[in-house]
Amino acid sequence: MSTKDLKLLVLHFAEECNKGKAAAMAVIDETIATNYILHNGFGKDIHGVDDLKKIMSALYDAFPDSHTTIEDIIIEGDKAVIRYTNIGTHKGQYMGIPATNKKVTLSVIDINRIASGKIVEAWERFDTLGMMQQLGIIPTPGKK
Repeated sequence: MSTKDLKLLVLHFAEECNKGKAAAMAVIDETIATNYILHNGFGKDIHGVDDLKKIMSALYDAFPDSHTTIEDIIIEGDKAVIRYTNIGTHKGQYMGIPATNKKVTLSVIDINRIASGKIVEAWERFDTLGMMQQLGIIPTPGKK
């Protein structure tokens, strides 16, 4: 795939995810390889399309108005690095945390490896501490 094609693939994924849960589930089938692996930093990698759909579905249940804004895309070889901001309102349980109805702004960096026109592997990190502080689960130093 060309650099332009790699960029279009990750942009298409983000654009479809911004349309809501149903569109996100459909774009997963379209753009994610069946042998996909997500290294998410939580100690347990996500394997395959079905597991990714479970995780994404839970995110949309918790943050139904989730919206992604891509800040940067860097393409090198077979990898696309995406830095983006995700904003959503915590309307449902997430990671055992009951809904807080608080709006959360989350900074995320993904590195996606692409082969045969599909995303086959990804490494993702996001500001978990910042999210927990915004939800009121962990106090922000100096704030009362």
